[in-house]
Amino acid sequence: MKIISTQEDNFKEEFDSILARAKTDIKGVSAIVTDIIGEIVEEKNEALKRHIAKFDKWEVKSDDELLISKDDMKAAYENINCDLKKALHTAYDRIKAYHEKQLPKSWIDFEKNGTVLGQKVSAVDKAGLYIPGGKAAYPSSLLMNAIPAIVAGVEEIVVCTPTPNNEVNELLLAACHICNISKAFKVGGASAIAAMAYGTETIPKVDVITGPGNIFVATAKKLVFGEVNIDMIAGPSEIGILSDSSAKPKYLAIDLLSQAEHDEMASSIMITIDEEIATQTSIEVDNYLKTLSRREIASKSINDRGAIIIAKDMDEACNLMNEIAPEHLEVMTANPFELLSKIKHAGAIFLGENTPEPIGDYIAGPNHTLPTGSTAKFYSPLNVENFMKKSSIINFSSQAIDELGEACAILADTEGLTAHAKSVRVRLNKEK
Repeated sequence: MKIISTQEDNFKEEFDSILARAKTDIKGVSAIVTDIIGEIVEEKNEALKRHIAKFDKWEVKSDDELLISKDDMKAAYENINCDLKKALHTAYDRIKAYHEKQLPKSWIDFEKNGTVLGQKVSAVDKAGLYIPGGKAAYPSSLLMNAIPAIVAGVEEIVVCTPTPNNEVNELLLAACHICNISKAFKVGGASAIAAMAYGTETIPKVDVITGPGNIFVATAKKLVFGEVNIDMIAGPSEIGILSDSSAKPKYLAIDLLSQAEHDEMASSIMITIDEEIATQTSIEVDNYLKTLSRREIASKSINDRGAIIIAKDMDEACNLMNEIAPEHLEVMTANPFELLSKIKHAGAIFLGENTPEPIGDYIAGPNHTLPTGSTAKFYSPLNVENFMKKSSIINFSSQAIDELGEACAILADTEGLTAHAKSVRVRLNKEK
C-alpha cells in the first residue's frame, strides 16, 4: 500500500491526486441517462420492459410481473434461519430507536402583541427507495432507507431494485417483509429512478428518492432533482482512518480493506503520526488481501485509490482528514474523544478500536447511507428529515399588523411591488 509523508517535497501534488480520486465524474454517462429518462417519460412501462430486457436479461411479459408480491416477501422471511432473523430484527430495532430520536417537532410561539408564529412538520406522501442489486444485494440498505421513512410517517413507500435474470435476493425480500413493504418492483438503474420520479402505469410517482447506486443511478438522481427531492449524489464507498502509535496494525489493515472490497473505485486512506504503524499496516494489508473472497476488487481499490499518509502531528492529520471529508472516519487513537472537536467533516465517525466501520453498516443504529466524494462538507447522513418537510405558520393580530405593517409596506415600496404594499396598507386603514 502506498505510503507518503507530509514532509515530502511533492506531498501537495500527491494529496491533490488523492482528493481527485474521490470525485465521481458523471459527465461521461449523462447523455445515456438522459435518453433513458426521456424514454421512461414518453413510453412508461413499455420503456421499462425494454430496459429490463437489455440490462437485466429477462423478458417482462406483463405489467404484473414488475411487482414483487408480499407473499414472496413473507415466504423468504420464513425460510431464513433463526439466527439471521434475530440479527435482522436486532438491526431493525436499533435503527428505528436511533432514528426516532431525530424526529423534528412542530412548534408554536405566541408574542405579546398577539402574533402567532410556528412551524408544522409533516411527512411526504410518497417515498421511493432505490436498493442496489446485481453483483450483490444489500438487505441492510433496505432497512437503512425504509426505517427512517417509516419513523417519519410516510404513508406510501415504493421500493425499486434490479433483478438480473429475474432473480430476487431472498434476504432483501425478508427485509422487505420486516419493514412491511407493499410496493416493491423489479426495476433497476436509471430506469428505476426515472420511473419513481415521473411515474408509470405501474410505478407511482414519488416525492423523494433515496438510496445508493452506481454512477448511472447517481446521475439519474441528479437529473431528476427538482421533479422530486433526493437524499444525495453518492459515489463509491470510502474510509478514512486517523491513528497514533496505540493503534493495532491488524485492525487498521482489515478496516481499510472493509471498504476496498466493496468496489474497485472505493477509497481507503489512513493518516497516522507513527511511521512504524504505517509500515506495519501496509504489510498487514498485503497479508489480508491473500485471504479475501473479493481480493481482486480489493487489490485494485488499494493499489489505485488507497494511501497511507504520515503526518507530523495529530493537528495536521485532522486538518488533512477534514479536507478529505470521508464517508466513514475511524479514529483509532489512545483517546479518540479528544479529537472529536477537531473533526469537522465526515459522514459517520467511529471512535475507538472496538468500533469498526461494519458496526455502522449493520447494527449500531445510525444510518449507513452517507455522503461521499468530500460532500460530507455540506451533506448529512440519510435521516428522518429527508422524508419530511416543514411549513411555516404565521398569524397576525390587529395589534401586530398595526405595529409592523407599515415597516412591511415600506420594504415592499422599496422593491417596487405596489400590490404588496397596498395589501398591507388597506388593513391599516391608510388606503381604501
